[in-house]
Amino acid sequence: MINLLVTPSSTSSRKAKHWLLEHHVSFQERDMSRRPLNASEIKLLLSLTENGCWDLLSTRCKVFKKLNVDIESLTLSQFIQLLTKHPEMIKRPIIFDRNTLQVGFNEDEIRSFLPRSVREKNFKHLLAKAN
Repeated sequence: MINLLVTPSSTSSRKAKHWLLEHHVSFQERDMSRRPLNASEIKLLLSLTENGCWDLLSTRCKVFKKLNVDIESLTLSQFIQLLTKHPEMIKRPIIFDRNTLQVGFNEDEIRSFLPRSVREKNFKHLLAKAN
């Protein structure tokens, strides 16, 4: 099952939801402003990242700038505690399943959530078009 973590005020969240609906991809949506992530959910997301903490952290958010925290000096537990206390510091949308994580909306990368059969069909169509 694909999970979509959003905040309604986020343009990228709305784009991601629209893309998934448009491509008939089943997903479970969660409004992070109403139901913030808990520590175990943040750990799960961190386990799917390529760059660890930096993949989830919104360094452009006002709270991050105001707190002026040295992320590099935090332990993992302290980082998780920081995100649970200040969930607005988490980038959004977050799209994930058991093996794949996408943070933010990227139209090329979100295709990885299409079923393999659909991706193969699209690829064959593109190859035929190129020839």
